[in-house]
Amino acid sequence: MIVAVIGNAYCSAEEANLAETVGKLLAQRGAIIICGGLGGVMEAVCRGAKLKGGMTIGILPGEDSSAANPYIDIPIVTGVGYARNMAVVKSAQVVIAVGGNYGTLSEIAYALKKGTPVIGLNTWTLSRNGQERDPIIRVNTAIEAVDKAISLAEKKVGQT
Repeated sequence: MIVAVIGNAYCSAEEANLAETVGKLLAQRGAIIICGGLGGVMEAVCRGAKLKGGMTIGILPGEDSSAANPYIDIPIVTGVGYARNMAVVKSAQVVIAVGGNYGTLSEIAYALKKGTPVIGLNTWTLSRNGQERDPIIRVNTAIEAVDKAISLAEKKVGQT
C-alpha cells in the first residue's frame, strides 16, 4: 500500500513533529510513503519512516536526484516542476495532508478529482460560493491520520 504525505517544503516545528510521527506510524504499519521528496513536511515524514525501517519514494520537481532529502530511498527525477504534484497523489491509495501551502492545495485538488481520500492534519479548508464543502477527512492527531489512512488504503487495495 502506498500513502502520499503532502505538505510544505518549509514548515513549523509542530508540523514537522506531526509529519515525523505520521512517517513512523505508517512504516510500522507496512505502508510505502510517497512524497515530493524535498524538505519540510516531506523530509520529516521520510525521517520518521526511516527511523522505523520504512520505504520512501520522492517525486522530485527538478532534474537532479541530489535535491532529494537524505531520507528518500527512491528519488524519481521529473524535470516538470510543480506538475510532479499530480504524480505524487495519483500514485497513492490515500493522501495525508499536513499543513501546506499552494502546492499542497494543488495536490489535494488532484487527489479529490481522482476520488482518492484526503486526510487533513492542520491543512486547507475548502468552500465554494461561500458555502463550506470540505471533502477532506479531518483528524486531530497523527495516530488518527494513520489509522484512517490505513483503513481506507486497505479498502482500495482490496478493490483492485
